Amino acid sequence: MTLLTYQVFQTVASIGSFHKAADILGLTPSAVSHAISAMEKELGFAVLTRGKSGIALTNSGEHLLPYVNAVLNSDESLKQAIAQLNGLKQGKVKIGVFSSVCTNWLPGLLRSFQKQYAEVAVEVFQGTYDDVYYWIKNGVVDLGFLSVSSAKDIPIEPLYKDPLLCVLPKGTRKEGAKPYMDIEEMRAHQFVTQRECTDADIQNFLKENSLRIQSRYHVVDDLSTIALVEKGFGICLMPELVMRDIPYDVDCYPVCPQAYRIIGVAALHPEFMAPAVRTLYHHILEGYKQL
Repeated sequence: MTLLTYQVFQTVASIGSFHKAADILGLTPSAVSHAISAMEKELGFAVLTRGKSGIALTNSGEHLLPYVNAVLNSDESLKQAIAQLNGLKQGKVKIGVFSSVCTNWLPGLLRSFQKQYAEVAVEVFQGTYDDVYYWIKNGVVDLGFLSVSSAKDIPIEPLYKDPLLCVLPKGTRKEGAKPYMDIEEMRAHQFVTQRECTDADIQNFLKENSLRIQSRYHVVDDLSTIALVEKGFGICLMPELVMRDIPYDVDCYPVCPQAYRIIGVAALHPEFMAPAVRTLYHHILEGYKQL
């Protein structure tokens, strides 16, 4: 099998369509289909299922994908190493981010990085903590932002201590109330909660303080959660970074006991990075450690 075969398989697996993969790779759909068929014939098993709902990985394809990603990442690393030996700073870096890092940090990070390293292309993947963890673990991205608690077994370099806040509908508390929200007061309110893959640190805070939440509202993204709070459907907990420049009229209070999520940059093998990946990794450390 060739590197092109691996690229075709990786692209089809991530996009879920022969036609879209063909557009991205500059091939015809029949060429993409032929490459996958030839790959399956050589392997002796199917890697994709084809149905009315689209293209999906088989169990064997799911197992094979991380190894294909590793081969393609190694090829990219080799190209970058050769460019470095020739005195060039070029290559491609894939980075995973979750929502609040994407909106608050990423624009400035990309701008400052590309100003210094214009020949290095950065590809961004946005998702939940679980998405970013999976992408790093399986070689879909080279590095990513995670909270320390969601990084699990992936090495992570802590960058920023982000306080948790309690968010309430505007005017919920009477004038002269305490300048914070304690556990007992939180227990008196209905909560709007997010799935654990989205807010692992908040779920940990709830468990550590025996806050057993009975919520009728289970959403995924931050803005939807805060919008429900604004309209009086309950209260929520949010990291302070999320609440910057939020277009909703709500009240925010520190929580008691104090709690934080610690944001860091994670990579599966920090000691074995391609030159362009290492350059972005150190650019992030230099730029955000000071926070």
